[in-house]
Amino acid sequence: MSIAEQYIQYVKDKTAEHPEQSWNKILLGFQANKYRLKFLPEKDISRGYQRLESMMMSFVADALSHRDSYVWGNIFAPCELIGSFGLATLSIECLSCFLSGYHLEDYFIDYAQTEGIAPTLCSYHKTFIGAIESGAVPLPRYAVTTSLSCDGNLNTFRYLDKKRGIPFTLLDIPYEADDGSVDYLAAQLEELANRLENVFHKPFRIEKLQQSLQIENETRKELWKFFRLQSRHYYPGKLVSSLYLMMGMHLLIGTQEFLDLVRFMVEDIQTYPEFKGKKILWVHLLPFYQESLQKYFNANEKYQIIASDISLDSAEELDASRPFHSLARKLIHNLYNGSYSHKAEIISRLTDELHPDAVIQFCHWGCKQSSGGSILLKERLQEKGLPMLILDGDGIDKRNSHDGQMKTRLEAFLEMLDEAKAGQEETC
Repeated sequence: MSIAEQYIQYVKDKTAEHPEQSWNKILLGFQANKYRLKFLPEKDISRGYQRLESMMMSFVADALSHRDSYVWGNIFAPCELIGSFGLATLSIECLSCFLSGYHLEDYFIDYAQTEGIAPTLCSYHKTFIGAIESGAVPLPRYAVTTSLSCDGNLNTFRYLDKKRGIPFTLLDIPYEADDGSVDYLAAQLEELANRLENVFHKPFRIEKLQQSLQIENETRKELWKFFRLQSRHYYPGKLVSSLYLMMGMHLLIGTQEFLDLVRFMVEDIQTYPEFKGKKILWVHLLPFYQESLQKYFNANEKYQIIASDISLDSAEELDASRPFHSLARKLIHNLYNGSYSHKAEIISRLTDELHPDAVIQFCHWGCKQSSGGSILLKERLQEKGLPMLILDGDGIDKRNSHDGQMKTRLEAFLEMLDEAKAGQEETC
C-alpha cells in the first residue's frame, strides 16, 4: 500500500470515529495532492490534461483553505458573478467527488440517511449533506443554487438553511427565453449581487463581471476548437479528465487562468498523433471510479471520449454590455433547462458538429431527469443512424453500481462498433 493509500485509509478511519475533528486532515490531503500533481503529474496522460488536473486540485484545495473565499453552489450557479467579488464557487457535486477520493461517500450517505434524508435523494446531495451534518466539513457563509436540471437542489439547500443556518439564494430559471423571462431572471441576478455585497462586505464592480464575460466568450470558442481537434487527434486522458474539464467549465469559466489552459490544450493537441479509434460523445455524469470504464477510456488508443455534453451545455454568446441579461439568457438556454426534447435537439446538433462514432449516456441513480429522457434521445439518434448505449449506475456511490453488468454491456457495445467499422473497411 502506497503512502497516499495509507493516508486515505487513515483519514477515512478517523472521520468515522470523530468526524468533527477530521477537517484539517482532509484539507491536508488535498494540499498534498495539489503539490504532487504539480511536481509529479500523471505520466500516461497528455500535458494539457496534466495541467487541468493540477489546476482543479489547486483551485479546490486553496479555496477550502480560506472559509471567507468561497460560496457553496450547485454546478450551474453563476460563477462569473460570484467571481467578480473575488470569491470561488465550489459546487456540492464537486465537493462530493473530492470527498469520495477518501472513500468517504458511503459514510456520509449513510449519515445523511440516519438524519432522515430520503434514500431516493441524489447521492451527490446525500454525500454533501452527510459531510455537513456530521461536522466533518465547516459551514460556508453563503450558498447559491438554481432550479436548473435537478429537483433536489432547492430541497438540499433549504434543508441546510433550516438545520445548519446556511443562508442561500435560489435562482428560479424560467423555461422560456422571452423578454419577460429574461428580465425576471436578470433581476434575481442583480439581487444576488446585492446580497453578496452585504454578506461579504465587498463592493460589486460591474466592470469585473463584464471582463469575465468577455473572457468566457473567448474560452468557449477555444474549447470548441479543442473538441473538434480531439475528434482527429489521440489526446490521452483519464475518465476523470472529462470530469475535471466539466468542473472547469462551470467553476473557472470567465477566468484568464482557465482560458490560458484551454489555449494551451488547443496548441498541444496538434502535436499528438492522429486518432484512428472510436470517438465517443458522453452524455450526463461521469462515474470516474468505475473500473470497467477506466479500462476502456483511460489513455486507450482504441476509444476516446471526445466531449461531454455538460462541458458544452451552453453555447450562448454573452453581451458584456448587459451582463445580468446575458447571464440570464445563458442559464435559460442551458442544455439542461426545460424539456428533455430540448436537450435531445441540442445533443443531436452536437453530433453534427463533432461527428462521434457513438453516444454513451450514463443514467445516474436518483436522477429522474436523466433516466426519464434517455429513450427519447436514443430514438432521436437512431433516426440519424448513430448508436447509443444507456448505462445505469451511480456517479458516486459505488454500492449502487454493478461493475460486472456495466462491463458486459459496455464490451458488447464497443465490440459492435468495432465490427461495424471492420465491415465498412471491407466494403471499401
